[in-house]
Order: sequence, then C-alpha cells, then structure tokens
Amino acid sequence: MAKVNLLGSWAFLIGVIIAILVGLGVWVPTLTSTVVAVLVLLGLIIGLLTIGAKEVEPFVMASIAFLLAAFIGHDVLAKVTLVNLAGVLDAIIALVVPALVVVALKEVFEIAKK
Repeated sequence: MAKVNLLGSWAFLIGVIIAILVGLGVWVPTLTSTVVAVLVLLGLIIGLLTIGAKEVEPFVMASIAFLLAAFIGHDVLAKVTLVNLAGVLDAIIALVVPALVVVALKEVFEIAKK
C-alpha cells in the first residue's frame, strides 16, 4: 500500500508542476488537448491510488473549496497581465476534477455496498 500511495503522491506533485509550467506558459504557450489529457490521467491516478477511506471527506471538501475559489476568482486573475494565473488555475482544475470524480464514485460505491 505504501508504494501505491507514493505513486499517487508523485502523480500529484508532477501534475501540479506541469500545471504551473503550462499555466505560466513556460512549457507550452497554452493548454493543449495533449497537456489536458496528461493532467487528466495524473488526476485519475491520484484519485485511484492516493485517497483512502480516511482521506475522502477532507479531499472532497478541499477539492470543492478549490474549485469554487478557482471558478469565482478566474475572471479576476485573468486580468493580471504579468503572470497567467488564470491559466495555472485552468491547468490545476484539469488535474483536480478527475481525481474528485474518481474519489466521489468510489465513495458512492462504498455507500451502495452497505
């Protein structure tokens, strides 16, 4: 279990680094479908391997809080011209949403089993 958790942790770290680099335009100038696919794949790995039964509630709450803040603050951050913070948010959203969906589906399945 420890190796699986480590893989998910690395997937999260790599995903955040990719999201920041892409969002800032350092790696590629915009979010391409290939980059989004990589971020979604990493998000799926995070959701499947990292989040256990004890972490479901804090992960879901933190993810929802982040997504709400990102949605609300996107337009404001898009006006910052020095750094593309809105692009960073878009890339992190592409990482977090698949993880959240997987964790939520796993939890619904666990509830249904009871």
